[in-house]
Amino acid sequence: MSTTYNEAAPAAPEAPTNSTARVATASIVGTAIEFYDFYIYATAAALVIGPVFFPQSSGTAQMLASFLTFGIAFIARPLGSALFGHFGDRIGRKSTLVASLLLMGVCTTLIGLLPGYDSIGAWAPILLCVLRFGQGLGLGGEWGGAALLATENAPKGKRAWFGMFPQLGPSIGFLAANGLFLILAMSLNDEQFRSWGWRIPFILSAALVMVGLYARLKLHETPVFANAVAKEAPVKVPLFELFSQHWLPVLLGALSMVVCYALFYITTAFSLSYGVSTLGYSRETFLGLLCFAVLFMGLATPLAALASDRWGRRPVLIVGAVLAILSGFTMEPLLTHGSTWAVALFLALELFLMGVTFAPMGAMLPELFPTRVRYTGASAAYNLGGIVGASAAPFFATKLVAMGGLSYVGGYVSAAALLSLIAVLCLKETRDNDLNKVA
Repeated sequence: MSTTYNEAAPAAPEAPTNSTARVATASIVGTAIEFYDFYIYATAAALVIGPVFFPQSSGTAQMLASFLTFGIAFIARPLGSALFGHFGDRIGRKSTLVASLLLMGVCTTLIGLLPGYDSIGAWAPILLCVLRFGQGLGLGGEWGGAALLATENAPKGKRAWFGMFPQLGPSIGFLAANGLFLILAMSLNDEQFRSWGWRIPFILSAALVMVGLYARLKLHETPVFANAVAKEAPVKVPLFELFSQHWLPVLLGALSMVVCYALFYITTAFSLSYGVSTLGYSRETFLGLLCFAVLFMGLATPLAALASDRWGRRPVLIVGAVLAILSGFTMEPLLTHGSTWAVALFLALELFLMGVTFAPMGAMLPELFPTRVRYTGASAAYNLGGIVGASAAPFFATKLVAMGGLSYVGGYVSAAALLSLIAVLCLKETRDNDLNKVA
């Protein structure tokens, strides 16, 4: 039985609260920076990582090796969710979020400074994999904490709207990352870009991390966590309690996330590589198309959050998953249509659906778990979904397109959406769940 603190003592003073503007800023800025860091690697993996770190391989082998290093971080993310979730559920959300941001930022900056294979031989890809693993650890603890920061500060009836703040971060981070790569592609020739230009976005991460740290260090602890600690001792090992008592919500939450990851990384990392190498688009043209398309993801995010607060998480996610299943059948006809507008339409459609299916998760995943294991649980569900939906998505898509063409890749997207649809149908509605429930 858990210990109750100070039963005879007078009530503790009310914990200080965070303003809506401060919560929104810290949630958006933090996840935007974290996802900026992650997306610049996805873009670099599609364009330059192979030749710089695996030059001894063929072009196809370079691309596959590059996408495998991309996947390493997704393997690390569940470990990061366990590590940072442990401390987030024991010592608080604020300090844990600061630590996850620091780890992600340091690893990203060091990737930008890492010598290539021509300089240090086999140590280059080895160190690259180590730093990618560190990136994954940091991001594994980032999203869950940011989502809890938002939802545990939300007023009644607006948890999805507040949970939208960290969900907007990816759109902003992606736009910043691809926008910067677009500027570099337009300003540098191929030799300059491959030699040193691709490193600039990674090195600039150091300055962006300082902005995020400033925003988060100004925060107070969330009132839900502060109240929980005042009532009951934190659980000693959150991970053990999570998987012994709450394994089903973890599993269903993870599977419900698969469609988000598949939509995003097939649309961005794989489509960028395919568009440049096979469809014949220049880097700057396709990056410009992606920057246009991600605006639709940003548009869908607040719309889906509002709908989720009004009608519930499940209805929005069910509609999004069904549309995503159908969207897989549009991949081949739109990408092979031969016109730029058809490619833009496909990218915009997929990223819009990414926003629809992603926005409610900011509220739903935290709502699946009690306070004492919420950081660990939400992070674990979010990041375990990444292993299925994203870690090998660009790799398998490259294999599938070689086997049967783009229709096979579209089938991959539809299958991922179907898996998430089944998971959501197995979940109960969480909109009215009490976040102050400790255990």
